[in-house]
Amino acid sequence: MTLFARCFLLVFCQLGVGGLLSLAVPPFHEMERGFYKSSAGVFLSAALTGGLGTAWLWFTRDASGVGGLEVVLWIAFLALFSLYVVTLWGDAMTLRARLYPASLLTGAAALAASAWSLFPEVGPFLHLLATVTTLVSAATLGAVTTGMLIGHWYLIDPGMDIEPFHRCFRYFVGTVWAEIAGLVAVLAALLVSGVPAERDPLQTHLELLLLRVALGPVAALAMSAMLRRVLAIPQTMAATGLFYIATLAVLVGELLGRYFTFRTGLPL
Repeated sequence: MTLFARCFLLVFCQLGVGGLLSLAVPPFHEMERGFYKSSAGVFLSAALTGGLGTAWLWFTRDASGVGGLEVVLWIAFLALFSLYVVTLWGDAMTLRARLYPASLLTGAAALAASAWSLFPEVGPFLHLLATVTTLVSAATLGAVTTGMLIGHWYLIDPGMDIEPFHRCFRYFVGTVWAEIAGLVAVLAALLVSGVPAERDPLQTHLELLLLRVALGPVAALAMSAMLRRVLAIPQTMAATGLFYIATLAVLVGELLGRYFTFRTGLPL
């Protein structure tokens, strides 16, 4: 069950790192500071759950597969991220400007280390590809959640310019297409490299694969088409509701992908 816990915690880690990345999309000096405080708090909470949970597995389970460097990176990321959030309540602009890239780079390194250690028996190319797609999926999780959160901010400040919402939407759509490209690349690599029949996603686990794709990126793309039309009006309340559904789609897709990893040891 340690593998199941690692797969589950990885989703929280992805949300924390991807959420921090997505905070760079809205223009900082054109938004109320409260948006960044609340959003960063949400992403920090997810990062704390995933990072500290991973560290706990390393500390309490000898056969967890979690590496010492991985734990060090997560602790460093959580410390830097926490300090960055603290600076949002003050005017330490220089310190905040330095903490953001430092925490983001450290978080990306920690997430890459977690992905690298989670897929140790898939061959070097697929191993590297799984690490990259984990980072891309993190960006998608962060993008869709930020879209939902910024939609709520328009309910607080209805007169705010619509462009930040459009930026978040365009970023979200870009990450979804990147995730689809990653899934196609992983499937192609699996077919070329060959896997045992009991682990083959197109034979033994075809239903799970179809659910992963249909309830994840395909559903998210369907929501993005509706979001495009709603934001053209613009109707921010309806767009926020659609981002809720898109967030659920991306999250369910990622959880199904991690369940696939738990069942087969393969990335998807």
